[in-house]
Amino acid sequence: MLTVFPILALVVILVLLVLSERWINRHLQGIWLLIFRDPDVAMITYSLTMLPGVLLHEASHWVSATVLGVRTGRFSVFPERTADGHLRLGFVETERTDVVREALIGAAPLLAGATILGGVGTQLLGLGAIGAALAQGDLADALATLPAVFGAPDAWLWLYLLFAIGNAMLPSRSDQRAWLPALGLVIVLLGILTWAGFGGLLSDWLAAPALAATVALAGALSVALFINALALPLIWLLEVLLVRLTGLKVDY
Repeated sequence: MLTVFPILALVVILVLLVLSERWINRHLQGIWLLIFRDPDVAMITYSLTMLPGVLLHEASHWVSATVLGVRTGRFSVFPERTADGHLRLGFVETERTDVVREALIGAAPLLAGATILGGVGTQLLGLGAIGAALAQGDLADALATLPAVFGAPDAWLWLYLLFAIGNAMLPSRSDQRAWLPALGLVIVLLGILTWAGFGGLLSDWLAAPALAATVALAGALSVALFINALALPLIWLLEVLLVRLTGLKVDY
């Protein structure tokens, strides 16, 4: 049986990541607007800042659609404003397909981003040691590990890349469109199999992989959340300085 704690931890981490991503995206655009005082230039500069993450996001859609046999159309990583006024950093056109494949294509950027975050964060930057210390409630040990993270080879380059990926991998509304129908289909299928007497077998087969996937995803997203926690005060401080220097203020 999948324990409740990993699921709760994943939900909490995901909520905090979404909130921090929204704040960072708004205020980064605000910083570029304060610097250039031109909305179009600010939008382009912001998109260039997030380009590694946007490229991975859209490439993940394209690769997953191709693998699943879904035809693709135009591919773009250039920013544009949608009809409702939102900023769209990139897109991939795909043909309409069944809800299962559409849900998998929509989830591809999150899975690809989490894989890179988990691999680079733990293997190259040693963030796994910080996570382990925090999991044990040892804040002092976690803080003592920080110098090793910043002292890793090319640490600042990796931190920037993970920052861009972590703040561009979350699914858009269109990415999530098929998730609820697909989830309903899975629940119905599992219900039918359980009713047919395969409940115990399903539990034996799925419990361990589901738990491992939940823990791995929570760990990867915690890397993104950790990097955002480092970036938030720096972005806030830079914006405060620019407001004082320019005498201007951005209304969000």
